[in-house]
Amino acid sequence: MKLSTISLSLLATLLVCLSAFAQPPAPAGNAHPQTQAVSEENKDLASPFGKVAAPAPGEQWQFTDPIKKYEFAKQLDLEPLRGLAVFHNGRVKVMETLAKETIERISGRKKFQLPESFKTAEQVHLDEGQPTGKTSGAQAQTTPKLAFDPLFTLMDLTIDPIFYLDKPLIGVTYLPLRREILENQFPLRDNPQNADKQEAWLRLGRVAPFMVDRWSSVIRQTHMGEQQYLDALNRTENSLIIFADSAANFELVAPERHDLPWKHISTLSADHPVRKAALELGEAWRAMDVSKTNAAIVTLASELPKLNAEVYPTTRRSLELFYNKLNAFEWGWVVYAFSLVALLLAFGTGRKSLAWLGTALLIAGAVLHATGFIARGLIAERWAIQNQFESMTGISLFAVLVAIGLMIARRQWLFGAAAAAVGFMVLVTATQTAIPGEFIEREAAILNTSVLLKYHVTIVLVSYGLIALGFVTSLFYLGTHYAAKFKGALATNATNAAPTTVLSALTPIADSADEDARATSSAAPTIFKTLADLDKATMIVLQLAFWTLGVGILLGAWWADHSWGRWWAFDPKETWALITWIVYLIVIHVRRAGLRDKGLTTAWLSVAGFIIMLWTYFGVNLLLPGLHAYA
Repeated sequence: MKLSTISLSLLATLLVCLSAFAQPPAPAGNAHPQTQAVSEENKDLASPFGKVAAPAPGEQWQFTDPIKKYEFAKQLDLEPLRGLAVFHNGRVKVMETLAKETIERISGRKKFQLPESFKTAEQVHLDEGQPTGKTSGAQAQTTPKLAFDPLFTLMDLTIDPIFYLDKPLIGVTYLPLRREILENQFPLRDNPQNADKQEAWLRLGRVAPFMVDRWSSVIRQTHMGEQQYLDALNRTENSLIIFADSAANFELVAPERHDLPWKHISTLSADHPVRKAALELGEAWRAMDVSKTNAAIVTLASELPKLNAEVYPTTRRSLELFYNKLNAFEWGWVVYAFSLVALLLAFGTGRKSLAWLGTALLIAGAVLHATGFIARGLIAERWAIQNQFESMTGISLFAVLVAIGLMIARRQWLFGAAAAAVGFMVLVTATQTAIPGEFIEREAAILNTSVLLKYHVTIVLVSYGLIALGFVTSLFYLGTHYAAKFKGALATNATNAAPTTVLSALTPIADSADEDARATSSAAPTIFKTLADLDKATMIVLQLAFWTLGVGILLGAWWADHSWGRWWAFDPKETWALITWIVYLIVIHVRRAGLRDKGLTTAWLSVAGFIIMLWTYFGVNLLLPGLHAYA
């Protein structure tokens, strides 16, 4: 058996080598469609909300008082606009979605937030690039922030863009670039106190649009050969373009037929009711007349759906608004976190009430999670597993559902704790770390060539979810083992040794269900019984992972032959998926070998397999080019 294990390891090494040499060219349709944050064909059109007058040369720019802007925003009723249909980036969505995507692309945040220290209207000499007036960014982190609704911000960017020229709007995630912009904007040679301004703006993580406009070309010339700088500059300048051309995205006019393109509001005649309502909205908005603005909003929102009403979407708009409001994946990880805490406390205290609370929270989280997953699929009109974000929500959902099924079938809380841990870890990573694919967009054409895709990818994702579950139960095992070893509990084989870790009280769901415990002793379960239960749970999960991953790989080969005309190409993703499967094949061999502590060996192999799976899932996509560039 040891020779078999060694030969399997050698096979895995050989596969790694082969994948490095066999890189066939990607077939047509394999790449993601180009995203178009700003509609290129509408850039030359006038703003539907009227022209914004710029000051004459030499005159100072006049800025609206931010507090007045904030008070104005709070009095507006934007609900009629929120559900209007708009065509953007290849699909029809609602205005609320367009607003969220636009603001996040520009600022890197869910909402535009303004430090309250910007409470006095500033004046900026754009030719000199130096802010003047009472407001200073030095106090930015010491006062509360003004947070604006994304829909208000999108409308305001279009109607009153001057307000944002000197505000911290453009997100710059690359710290050296952000620092260099601010060093150019606030040079220490002019004023030593500029160090405070640099530090305050640096902490904000954002810079003003006029700073990017003034200094990006200078910085590009300075760092012409540095790819990280150039990539960061490209992202930053793209954010500036989205800000400057946000009016181009108002394709709100439904076509006469479904196969015709949507139209921009500014393509309508000047006397059209929609065009007139949009112009009135812009005038009232810039004048900060709340009543006239709200009246114009109602008129615009009522007139647009009348245009080609038989084509204008209805149910899909309501579903997308529901999806946005539910925010299922954000709230899902929060509910899973509370479930995990409750179940761990239940193990530590032995209180069934906490176990039931944790289970109830787990089921609530799963329902919330599944609702979000299904709603996203209906909105996208496809099985929503076709990008990194979607696959992560799928992995965690499938893992949670399988674990809940195992918990009910095996009548052990342990599977519920593992499910809550996986749901929490995966969803918090997907929602809080800017994983690609958060926005619902078009996906690679190759993904629509065969129905086999949904079965192949779904089964592989189920296997990855099971691997994550096995990783969590293995951590439980290792924690219990080494804690008991540290306390000396493993030095004795006493049948009724006292529990020594928080996981020793692996109580069943029903008092009458733990037949093994009754057969061993009527007293509390021993540490050895706890380890045996954990090992058994881990093996159940890992064997399921082994079989599902194997089936998923075979279906993948079938799909590849159907889509690419080849069963196997030693593509990095294919190769590393097979290596991951071999790890669990080794686990099965190890269980049959005459090892002294199979449970401990299995737990460590499960940890190793999880790390390899992470490389297969993330590392291959990010670092190794191949046919699975879309995955």
